[in-house]
Amino acid sequence: MISTVNAVIGDELLDTGFHVTTPDAHDVQRYLAKMVESGLTHVVLETTSHGWAQHRVDACEFDIGVVTNITHEHFDEHGTYENYRAAKARLFSSLEQTKEKPQGNPRLGVINHDDRSFEFLNELIKTRKLNYGMGDSSDVRAEDVEYSSSGIKFTAVTREFRVGVESGLVGAYNISNCLAALTATVYGLGVTPEAAARGIASLGGIPGRMETIAMGQNFITIVDFAHTPNALKVTLETGRKMIRGRVIFIFGSAGLRDKEKRRMMVETSVELTDISILTAEDPRTESLEGILEEMAAGARSKGGHEGETFWRIADRGEAIRFALRLARDGDIVLACGKGHEQSMCFGKTEYLWDDRTAMRAALSEFLRIDGPQMPYLPSQNMNEKDWLKS
Repeated sequence: MISTVNAVIGDELLDTGFHVTTPDAHDVQRYLAKMVESGLTHVVLETTSHGWAQHRVDACEFDIGVVTNITHEHFDEHGTYENYRAAKARLFSSLEQTKEKPQGNPRLGVINHDDRSFEFLNELIKTRKLNYGMGDSSDVRAEDVEYSSSGIKFTAVTREFRVGVESGLVGAYNISNCLAALTATVYGLGVTPEAAARGIASLGGIPGRMETIAMGQNFITIVDFAHTPNALKVTLETGRKMIRGRVIFIFGSAGLRDKEKRRMMVETSVELTDISILTAEDPRTESLEGILEEMAAGARSKGGHEGETFWRIADRGEAIRFALRLARDGDIVLACGKGHEQSMCFGKTEYLWDDRTAMRAALSEFLRIDGPQMPYLPSQNMNEKDWLKS
């Protein structure tokens, strides 16, 4: 597979670079060629709207296209939701161009019946298509849903089969993702429903996706990649269901990216959390102080009170430490926006940073046990004017 996290070729894990989901066209083809040389027959290729708009995957011939959701994101690149949706929709248009292959020619479009993009995509897709969702009108739907802090359980139902599904992944959005996987594999690849369900059950945690960091504390700490209004909403709703206490939330908003979503994200946070801590997330050459003020304005507009329901702490490491000091038995501390990523950009420089390492470092300090050192960021001891020049 080639994904946001990395590229996987057999037992080999390859780093695709900083802030990369779909690599450049020549890198995509290089990875695919290595897969063929290794004797692999199938690949999962995660493709972004940027990847489609910049023609990075035009030379790929897709057999099965799956969309999970199309929400507010990348408006700095596309301008409008309609343009963003059109870029993603090129995946399904491309299915019509795929030549027949020796191992089969499924040509299947899989779309989310519960997403706002459904009607548009359902009209656009000219190949065979199926949809999944939580409602009775979905081709593949979930019944008997059970949630817990340790995972999800449900029955996948279609006209042809009913199969029980269990997963260590958490949250309603992962039920949707499991349904997407079932639809693609069972109807696209001919995998039996039972084998697909076993595959889902065997899947371990995904790096930086609702990843629990436990070091003996009496509250839950989680690192997640959520960095859009919709992703924050579903993550916070999932977090709320996992605990009896308070939701303490650490997040930022990337510089030189979609500015409209800043206010939307912080409004969501104020509505769904008990405490929001606004901090750095790749400020790049934009003023971090200015980004945090925009976010604070959004918090105030929804009735947030600085110093009571939300705080601004520019240094992300210190923001995590502060959250842990506030946490009590039964609370959850969620750090979102970075997930699996291995760097943070200040000015034009990428500094090594991993939220999971930072959380472990802060927890080891908090619990007074051995642990990793907090990664360095220039916000620890450098004036903002200095890093904006770097």
